[in-house]
Amino acid sequence: MKDIFTPADILLPREGTDMTRWAAVACDQFSARPDYWRDMDAFVGGAPSALRLMLPEVYLHATDVQARKTAVCRTMEKYLVGDIFREIPDSYIYVERTLPNGKIRSGLVGKLDLEAYDWAPGAVSPIRSTEATVPERLPARAELRRRQALEMPHIVLFMDDPRDRVLGTASPGEPLYDFDLYAGGGHVRGRRLTGPAAEAVQAAVNALPGEMVFAMGDGNHSLAAAKDHWERLKAAGAAMDHPARYALAELENLRDEAVEFYPIHRVVLDTDAGGFIEELTGGDTGALVAEADALARAYVAAHGGRIDYIHGEDEVRRLASRPGCGAWLLPALDKGELFPHILRYGNYPKKSFSVGQTLDKRWYLECRKIR
Repeated sequence: MKDIFTPADILLPREGTDMTRWAAVACDQFSARPDYWRDMDAFVGGAPSALRLMLPEVYLHATDVQARKTAVCRTMEKYLVGDIFREIPDSYIYVERTLPNGKIRSGLVGKLDLEAYDWAPGAVSPIRSTEATVPERLPARAELRRRQALEMPHIVLFMDDPRDRVLGTASPGEPLYDFDLYAGGGHVRGRRLTGPAAEAVQAAVNALPGEMVFAMGDGNHSLAAAKDHWERLKAAGAAMDHPARYALAELENLRDEAVEFYPIHRVVLDTDAGGFIEELTGGDTGALVAEADALARAYVAAHGGRIDYIHGEDEVRRLASRPGCGAWLLPALDKGELFPHILRYGNYPKKSFSVGQTLDKRWYLECRKIR
């Protein structure tokens, strides 16, 4: 299947926008750190910001979560009719992220065809999920996507491109943004690819071999919710060129030295931590993750509390030092195992790996209309 990752009509803030205030880290980060999001809220103030277009997951259990969701949708509509966005039509954006550790990670923002993706267990499609998708988490996300006029991706796709024929082909032109990210998040630069330069990259993408062309790197449930939304629209008679058939994403080369896999640790909060189990006995990473999940569920059932998934070891140790908290530190997945494992065995358990540390995650920057 060709043309599964193509240029898009991308929305960026108009020139003159304070981009450090505009960009926000992925919503599933700092999920146990409301202080991070309060500080960013104060920093952004009344400036236009992607922070106003997303719901940090730290607020998923808040009593006002429905009001927050409604506010996100209303702000999207407000930004669309106001003097907030400029459109970058029929383009890729070549992105270079200087991570907090100084490494530079490269990627390409475009739209992927949801017709080429299926998250169901055992599905064979050019775009594969890599971690188990939890079906009960999809209706709320899909419902929110149905209400939204815009999408912002923290979706990352991986290709296995040992000769770097895709990103190495890119000849980016017009500078689009170049700024420091908030609170030590590093630096990001984006340049436009359009016309013949975009056509050359698209040809290189189309030439990638294999029955599995792309593997999910991040945003597994976001992409699954987008797929669910599109299938509902299609069943209701939507045209095959409807904008919701596609999802904005960043494509990265798994071979990039700056692409590093980190574990996602298990933490039990608000529990009786006396006698908390500290050791796992599983074998490979997938088995360890599955065992940690089972132990966490069993512990919550017996002692109360709630499970959270934390990306940074320092953050886990900070949380575990508090009363009423216990945690398991898990090992990192070898990224070289990703494509072979998925092709042979299927998905890893949910939340098996993270692409980078907390501030290395994709930041919300680009938008696209989905209706």
